Amino acid sequence: MKLYPIVEGHGEVAAAPVLLRRLLWDQAQCYGMDVGTPIRRTCSQFRREEEVQRIVRVALLQPDCAAVLLLFDGEDDCPFELAAKVRGWAQAAAGQTPCEVVIAYREYETWFLASVESLRGRWGIAGDALAPINPEAKRNAKGALEEFMPANCAYSPTVHQADMSANFDMALAHRRNRSFRKLVKTVGDLLGQLGQTIPAWPPVEWQP
Repeated sequence: MKLYPIVEGHGEVAAAPVLLRRLLWDQAQCYGMDVGTPIRRTCSQFRREEEVQRIVRVALLQPDCAAVLLLFDGEDDCPFELAAKVRGWAQAAAGQTPCEVVIAYREYETWFLASVESLRGRWGIAGDALAPINPEAKRNAKGALEEFMPANCAYSPTVHQADMSANFDMALAHRRNRSFRKLVKTVGDLLGQLGQTIPAWPPVEWQP
């Protein structure tokens, strides 16, 4: 069985499987569940009903597709309202196949920003880097990450996103970031819909 992500950026094509496998295998211990090759679409396509339904139907045709997850940045949109609208479109196309929507508010990189202490000393990130009190208030999480890097370094999703996804402290991000908590909850919900038995979810040690 495979969970197929539909993502927005080139960086997420490599990063989303890394992050989702950490949740599925390392935390939920669902070793029989894998992540399919992400399908990429643009920001505007996630906001059009006909495009959302078309890409969900494409995902359903992929090998061993058991569930679909739409994962994209919310920018300045209200994540609750946008997710509800897109979820309705997506689930209408998915039929009986579990299908969910998670919006990273404001960007996927906001999850790294929420746990930046765990990235100290890597990719040039300063040894005294501290997460902002409200990471989701940052409109440019990529730029905020760059502020912790040397002046001659620049954050690049295609260079950094997958490696950071493999190394950031998910427990810290879960405690500090609402949209990451939503991702974790959604992964658990999808596994439940697929009849998978998982440990206490979210992990007990991730609670405040």
